[in-house]
Amino acid sequence: MTQLKSVYEQEVVPNLVERFDYKNRMEVPKLDRIVLNMGLGEAIHNIKLLDSAVEELRLIAGQQPVVTRAKKSIAAFKLRAGMPIGCRVTLRRTRMYDFFNKLVNIALPRVRDFRGISGKAFDGHGNYSLGIREHIIFPEVDYDKIDKIKGMNVTIVTTANTDEEGKALLKLLGMPFRN
Repeated sequence: MTQLKSVYEQEVVPNLVERFDYKNRMEVPKLDRIVLNMGLGEAIHNIKLLDSAVEELRLIAGQQPVVTRAKKSIAAFKLRAGMPIGCRVTLRRTRMYDFFNKLVNIALPRVRDFRGISGKAFDGHGNYSLGIREHIIFPEVDYDKIDKIKGMNVTIVTTANTDEEGKALLKLLGMPFRN
């Protein structure tokens, strides 16, 4: 069991049961999965960029990403249906907890002028999305070997029913909200 999972079991669950008056421990929200996504519009012109993004996302996540393809053709962007335009990976169980711990304790504090993350990026069902502008904040990425700084989206999916429950869960797990 990972360190974050044991913190969840011993500290977060009793705190949430007391705060939201759950009748059963199974009602307590938990992390379901974390989805990392890199959308690369420039991959239309430079396919090598997509290969490097897949490799860097594999290093960050510890799992092989899937290449995503365009669903529709858009003439203005010179994009055809089926062209590779990004990559994504879904983390569950142990890898999810390891990544969450790394994100909160190592990567986010390395962001320039970091004062916390916004508490308003919930979707209405307790899930949180976070945009990262520079993927070089992760320690696995070697700064000398990258050709271009890429951004990524991190979506944390929880079993919470409301944003308030989801925010309380993430805050107790160590997510540094500023508001």
